[in-house]
Amino acid sequence: MSIRGVAHRGYPKRYPENTLVSFQAAVELSYSHLELDVQLSKDGVPVVIHDTSVDRMTDGKGRVNELTLAELKELRIAGTEPIPTLEEALLLLKDRLIVDIELKQMGSLYPGLEREVLNTVKRLDMREQTFLTSFDHYALSRVRELDDRIGLGVINSGASPALFPFMKEIRCRYISVHHPYISDEFLQICRREEAVLIPYTVDRESDMARFSRYPELLICTNELEKWAAFAQGGS
Repeated sequence: MSIRGVAHRGYPKRYPENTLVSFQAAVELSYSHLELDVQLSKDGVPVVIHDTSVDRMTDGKGRVNELTLAELKELRIAGTEPIPTLEEALLLLKDRLIVDIELKQMGSLYPGLEREVLNTVKRLDMREQTFLTSFDHYALSRVRELDDRIGLGVINSGASPALFPFMKEIRCRYISVHHPYISDEFLQICRREEAVLIPYTVDRESDMARFSRYPELLICTNELEKWAAFAQGGS
């Protein structure tokens, strides 16, 4: 049975975040969606890592955009796991679940990130199995200019009705909001606008119990087994 939910960076409570072993764990738990983060290497290759530097997650030092792919591949996460390229991650996940690719764009930090990610998705014939999201809404506009079919999702810390006109403009279906900001009123707006709401990151059982009352939501969580119990009608 598929678990309707978004596995946040794979299964980071059990395995290192944004690694192939973490993604495989989410697949084995039958999650419907998985979120991963993409930066761009110095030589223009999309790589899967959350931070703009490798300091927190690897045995190396430095900013992602100052390291080539070869240099990034020499590093290890938790002593054993390499930094995946986006292509490697998508090849693992292809035909297994829907992938939420978060573009870690910030202004002009990664020139060409949107195009390179799109090229990877298209090369693997996964346009229908992915959607691209970002806190940088200008990045989403650039994606829409490059491709008129790929799914898009805005990410915002708070819940704002001002987001919906922009979403219509770029034909954006998904909206990710920090879960404490989500009110019944905002849920009603999302329903009216036919937007798929992704509350993030829902890890406490009390919050899971609240959101489990709304089956249309896509809950984003680090606690995959806990949410699976709720999604399957348990507690």
